[in-house]
Amino acid sequence: MYKATVIVKRRPKILDPQGKAAEQGAKLLGFNNVSGTRIGKYIEFNIDTNDEKSAEKEVKEYSEKLLSNPIMEDFEFRLEKVK
Repeated sequence: MYKATVIVKRRPKILDPQGKAAEQGAKLLGFNNVSGTRIGKYIEFNIDTNDEKSAEKEVKEYSEKLLSNPIMEDFEFRLEKVK
């Protein structure tokens, strides 16, 4: 079994309203050195296989088809073998 960790982020040229709102809030709270805030998604799940290549393929397809919007977002993932 593998544990997958997927991080989905908006592409750098796509407006990030959540990131902008958080950054404005930071400024109001006095965090004047904060800039470039981008907010994404962190997703964890298990893949029930012992074949690493098969797990990678499944995580990639799942991420492309459901977890991310391929027009606006990029994703990266990490696999960790678990017992």
